[in-house]
Amino acid sequence: MLGDPRTVRISGDDTAAVFRRTEDADAERRPDDYRGKPVPEAYVWCNLTSGNGSRALWLLLLPFMVVNIAHWMRPTSRHRRRLARTYGLLVRLVGLTLTVLLVAAACEVALDLTAWQCAGTPRCADDRAWLGFLAVDADAHGGWWSQPGRRLALAALLPAALTGLLWYLSHRTWSAYESQQPLPHQPDPEEETSRTALGRPGFWYGRRLVARLRAAHTAAGLLTVAAAVGTPAARHDRRADGPALLEVLGWALDATLVVGVGVVVWVVCRRGRSENRLDRRLDKTLVRWFPTGALILLVLALLYAGWSRPDWRSAGRLPGDATFGGIVLVQGVLVLCLAAAAHVLYRSSPDPRTAIRGYGGPAVAMLSCALGGVMTGGGAQRVADWLDGNHGSIDGPPVLLTWQASVIPPLLVVVAALCGWFGVRTVQRKHREMTRIPLDYPGEPKDSTRTRRIAGTRARAALTDRAPLLVGIISAVTLLLGAAALTGAWATGKAPAQAAQGLPDVLEGAAETAQALGSWLIGFGFILFVTWGRRAYKDPSARRTIGILWDVGTFWPRAAHPFAPPCYAERAVPDLTWRMAAWTRATSATGGRLVLSGHSQGSVLAAAAAWQLRPSVRRRVALLTYGSPLERLYGRWFPAHFGPAALSSLHREVDCWRNLHRTTDPIGGPIDLPGDCGPQVDRPALKDPLAYGRTEEHPLPAPILGHGDYQADPAFAEERARLLARLRPGVPAPRPAAQDGVTPAPADPPDTAG
Repeated sequence: MLGDPRTVRISGDDTAAVFRRTEDADAERRPDDYRGKPVPEAYVWCNLTSGNGSRALWLLLLPFMVVNIAHWMRPTSRHRRRLARTYGLLVRLVGLTLTVLLVAAACEVALDLTAWQCAGTPRCADDRAWLGFLAVDADAHGGWWSQPGRRLALAALLPAALTGLLWYLSHRTWSAYESQQPLPHQPDPEEETSRTALGRPGFWYGRRLVARLRAAHTAAGLLTVAAAVGTPAARHDRRADGPALLEVLGWALDATLVVGVGVVVWVVCRRGRSENRLDRRLDKTLVRWFPTGALILLVLALLYAGWSRPDWRSAGRLPGDATFGGIVLVQGVLVLCLAAAAHVLYRSSPDPRTAIRGYGGPAVAMLSCALGGVMTGGGAQRVADWLDGNHGSIDGPPVLLTWQASVIPPLLVVVAALCGWFGVRTVQRKHREMTRIPLDYPGEPKDSTRTRRIAGTRARAALTDRAPLLVGIISAVTLLLGAAALTGAWATGKAPAQAAQGLPDVLEGAAETAQALGSWLIGFGFILFVTWGRRAYKDPSARRTIGILWDVGTFWPRAAHPFAPPCYAERAVPDLTWRMAAWTRATSATGGRLVLSGHSQGSVLAAAAAWQLRPSVRRRVALLTYGSPLERLYGRWFPAHFGPAALSSLHREVDCWRNLHRTTDPIGGPIDLPGDCGPQVDRPALKDPLAYGRTEEHPLPAPILGHGDYQADPAFAEERARLLARLRPGVPAPRPAAQDGVTPAPADPPDTAG
């Protein structure tokens, strides 16, 4: 980033830091040596998204990250504050169902498949020596742990431990990433009354909400485990001629669980984010005692289930169909309500550039539910196959999970058709680009191979603009197929192949094929997921790949799900704002001027940091972005925060803003501000490659750079020099001596390449 192997860290730690070239380390002490020269600095933040092997655990949190993204995809709204809050509330409730789904899946594997079905079936337990102390023989006799309630109580430790792990990861990552204090907000006479949300004092400090949500989701997980272990025992006590005390305790347990669920929902719905001020308060009583109370209830449920019931036998499945079916139904209803809210919000302030006409949030929320279903269903299917083998001695996972696996092949057919259609459109665009390339390189001898390569790169880069259509169609089809699977499971109570018996041969064969392929595909996906996680744990390069995937997903604060991967911007944005504020305050030595340049995701951080500055300081900053997704991705998918109004305000509030982009870049693009602002920000698309053929300046073939290496283009140095020259005369210094001192030092650049 600095173009020099000799660098020194001047501020920060091993996670994120500011670097300079060694020769510039003490630039402030030698102002005469830097008269007319900038001092480049680099902010390196790559370890926030990739680092040690624990990052592999973040793959477990993928559905939580996706639903958290949906929270920030709210359409721009005018005078709809109450509906905007309702939108956020609905997303938080979807996130809550994902936590319950994950813990319920762990209960399905540990309690139902292992402790209830396999350990209670001699034929299955005989092949698993490690289940011997839980198993029963052919006469239904066994050891102390062989009673169903005790088996369930012991197996419940696994999902309880999973819930504890999620709590630990959330608390630990918050302490490491999101506990940074933002720049203190001070009244500024130039401050405008209307500010984008990213400029609010509390936007990058969501401690109070995250703590509340963490307590609620932890309690929800523990209550799910308590229900899974205590409800079967309570059902047995109500049907058997057992002690009346146990029946009363069972009813008390069920009532307490219902109250606990109500409190969880109340906590999730009660309070949203506090962005207009820096809210340092913490609801200590709730944060401490709510999860503790749920844990105490779980311990009581374990003791209740472990009470001796010699006549209790385990047979069939635990009531998982009703549980998973209820979760899926609630998720579908919430997504439909979210879509209705998004539609009304979009209609209040329509923008044709908004992804999926405002339905981006509901579509992504639907995908998060589908992803959670695939992960949980795949795990249950693989564990059932591993426990049972080919014996058929146990009933296996709930029928609904089999139906959900069976709709995967039809979904993949739709995806394949979309990919084929996109492929045809890409080829058509490639042919159109081939006619334009000679116009971009006049006088060059024609080279058909070179032309096809450049045109193909441009055509593939344009596929990014078709992503909203792909996401929208896949989400809609997923919703319809999920509804069909739920209806089929509840209507028949059988797996698809069994339910199709007696139908025409074509339908019966299709059902059998879909069930077989779906079971294989969902198992393969689960194995691929585990393999990827294992590789990421051991291989730093794989962790860097995952880190790139997290760049967009973990940019946003955890507003919908506390177990999502940590928000690196709550560390990076305060870092940048503190550094810029410190530099601009040093007017006696530097003039307080600064060029902030950012590439790719770094440009998003640069914009977010600039919004956090005081308006009087922001006017001393020039912005240089390149390969920037600010409009192409963020402006379309997150219009409430990066829409045309927000980006136009940023252009007005900084001294100057220039943006570089290429037609071969699949990520970056123009900012496309409305009116006369557009040409003031966007430079015409840079040539890529710099030379078509061999020239005196480029005797070897110039590479197609795409998204990278913008600094190799002469336009980068040209635009930076213009920004420095523009800043130089207009910033007053407190003493005349400072006007003859050094020129501004650009913090160059916050870049994903670090």
